[in-house]
Amino acid sequence: MSQRPFKILGIEHVGIAVENHDGISNIFSDILGLGYSGREYIEDQQVNTSIFDTGRGKLEFLQSTNQNSPIARFIIKKGVGIHHIALLVDNLQEALNYLNEKGLELIDNNPRIGADGYNIAFLHPKSTGGILVELCEKK
Repeated sequence: MSQRPFKILGIEHVGIAVENHDGISNIFSDILGLGYSGREYIEDQQVNTSIFDTGRGKLEFLQSTNQNSPIARFIIKKGVGIHHIALLVDNLQEALNYLNEKGLELIDNNPRIGADGYNIAFLHPKSTGGILVELCEKK
């Protein structure tokens, strides 16, 4: 088996689809004591994020800003809940090249900018056992 040209450094975050952010901060920051990183609008994904740091990864709550966005469609189809798992990698483009060579279906062939300024790319759930996987690389 050939050596992978990239390393998975850990779980960066778990993306959770919500209809709205009402009460999220109260539960996760005030009651559970997680660090609130703030809210961010990601235009190309038509989503507002609220991010909470657990100390060993983040929870990223995703609220749609458009009824035709991927998050809105996800909620209509599956309801609120876990949307994706994000893995932190040391070299995103090498990871995408390698996974493509191995026959995995990619949603993104090239990195794009996501929350917190990370380079991101998604793997299609058809290739990952039905789970949407996001790969992230810190700039």
